Amino acid sequence: MRVVVDLTRCQGYGQCVFLAPDVFTMHGQEALMYDTDPDDAQREHVLRAAAACPVQALHVDRMATQHRTVEPELRHPTSDVDGEFKRNGHIVIVGASLAGGRAAGVLRRDGFKGKVTLIGDEKHQPYDRPPLSKQVLTGRVDAEHTMLPHLREIEVEWLAGTPATGLDIGAKQVTLADGRQIGFDKVLIATGARARPWPIEAEAALDGVYVLRTLDEADRMRRRLAAGVNRVLIIGAGFTGSEVASVCRGLDLEVTVVEAGPAPLVGALGRVIGDIAAGMQRDAGVDLRCGVTVTELVGDEQGRLTGARLSDGGTVEADMAVVALGAVRNVEWLEGSGLAAGPWGVATDAGCRAVDINGLVTDDIFVAGDVARFPHPVYHYQFMSLEHWGNAVAQAEIAAHNMLSDQAHRWPHLSLPVFWSNQFGVNIKSVGVTSIADEVVIAQGSVEERRFVAVYGYKGRITAAVTFDQAMWLDFYRDLIERATPFPPDYRMVGRPDEMRPVPAEVPQRMAPAAGATVVVTGHDPAERRVSLVRQQP
Repeated sequence: MRVVVDLTRCQGYGQCVFLAPDVFTMHGQEALMYDTDPDDAQREHVLRAAAACPVQALHVDRMATQHRTVEPELRHPTSDVDGEFKRNGHIVIVGASLAGGRAAGVLRRDGFKGKVTLIGDEKHQPYDRPPLSKQVLTGRVDAEHTMLPHLREIEVEWLAGTPATGLDIGAKQVTLADGRQIGFDKVLIATGARARPWPIEAEAALDGVYVLRTLDEADRMRRRLAAGVNRVLIIGAGFTGSEVASVCRGLDLEVTVVEAGPAPLVGALGRVIGDIAAGMQRDAGVDLRCGVTVTELVGDEQGRLTGARLSDGGTVEADMAVVALGAVRNVEWLEGSGLAAGPWGVATDAGCRAVDINGLVTDDIFVAGDVARFPHPVYHYQFMSLEHWGNAVAQAEIAAHNMLSDQAHRWPHLSLPVFWSNQFGVNIKSVGVTSIADEVVIAQGSVEERRFVAVYGYKGRITAAVTFDQAMWLDFYRDLIERATPFPPDYRMVGRPDEMRPVPAEVPQRMAPAAGATVVVTGHDPAERRVSLVRQQP
C-alpha cells in the first residue's frame, strides 16, 4: 500500500492521526509525519483517514492530479496530424523524477496511445523527496518506502540508471551515456537538480561528509546516524539544513549549524522570519553560528572527518558533516543543444515550452520541475525557478497537457508556488513569492508562541504569506495574492493584532538571471542574427 499526503493541501486538522495512529503522527501542532508504505493490515484505517480528511489531501495507491481536463481524454477537435501523433507518436521524458513520473501518468490519462520512454540516471523509480530529510533520517521510514505509487502500472519504456548526455534538436534525438540515441517526436526535460557539493574535492571525500538530495544519499546518512555519531556539523541553514538539524536534535545528538547569513532561512523568507527560526533552533539546543563560514573540513590520517575551521578563527569538532549549500540544476547534458540553459535552469514560456538561445519558443521541447525557469504573470512576468514539490507536480501536468494540445487549447502554468517544511515541531508553509517583497507584517497570531501568519508586500500589493502552525489560512491568502489585494491586508481576522506595523522584509537580492553566462549576438540582417551562449570560466 502506498500513501501520499499532498502537504501543499494539508491544513493540519489531524483527523488521520486519530483514525490511523500507527501510520500518521503529528509533531507539535501541525507537523505531520507518516509512513509512506504501511502494512496492508492498516489499509482500512488509512482509507477511513483519507475519507475523513477535510481537504482531501490524503491519497492511497494513487496521486491525485491538480489540473483536470473536463473529460478523461482530451475531446477538443484535433487535426489529422495531431490525431496521428496521439495514436502513434513517441514522447521521451528525460528525468525519472516526481515531475517526470507525474507527466507520464497525465499523458496516459489524457489519451496518448503512442510510445512513452522515461529516462532516469538513478536506478530507482520516481520517489517522494520530502520524507528523505524527515522520516527516512529518523529511521521511521525505510528509504525504499518513499516510492511514488503506480508508475509501474503506466505503460512506459523505462530506461533506469542511464543518464542522458546530449540533446540534438534538429535530429530529434536524446543521446545516452552508453552511446544509444533515442529518437522522439516530443521531449520533456525534467532532470531536476542535485545537491551542491563541498567545493574542495579532497575535503568532500572525507569519511563522514554528506549531502542530501537523493534516496541513496538519505539512506547512507540514515545508516551513519544509526551506527552512532557524536557531533553533527551542518553547513548552511536553509530548509534542508534546518530540517536535518531538527532531526538530529530529535535523536539527541549534539548539533552545530554554520550559516553565512545573519539567520536561518533568510535567503528564502527574509530576516524577520529568519530571526524567529534562529530562536527555534537555539531553544532546541542547536549551537547556531551565523555570519561565519566553514573555511576547511579537517580529517585524520585515516581520512575520517574530525571537525572544521571557521572564518572567525573558531573550530568545531564533528564526526559527521552535512553540506546543505543549495542545489545545482542538471543542465550540463544540454551543452550545445541550442537551448537557453544555464545555472538558472532551462528557460520556458508560461506553457512549459523550452526557449532557445535566441529567445525563440520551441514547438516540441517542454520543461517541468526544478530545472525549469519560467515567467509568472502574477509577478510581472519575472522568470523564476522553484524547487518545490507542488510546483513540480503542477508544472508536469501542464506540460503533459500542452504536449497533446494545439495552440488554442494549451494551458498556462499560473499556480502560485506553495512550500512547506517541518522543523523543531513547527509546520512552516508559504504561498506566493517572498523573494521580491519589500515589506512584511505579522497579520495574525503570536510570534512569541510561534503560531502566526506573516504577509509580504511589494509596492503596496500582497505577494506572499508564510504561516507557522497556521496552515488553514494559506488558501485565504492565496486568494488575496491572486486578486492583487493591497498590502497590508485590512480584514477583521482571528488573531489580528491591535496594530499591524509593516517592517522591511530584508530578503537578500537574488542571483541575476545572467550570472555565470553571457551571450554574443552576431549577424546584421534579421534573417541571420543569432545568439551564441558564452560561459564564464570559474
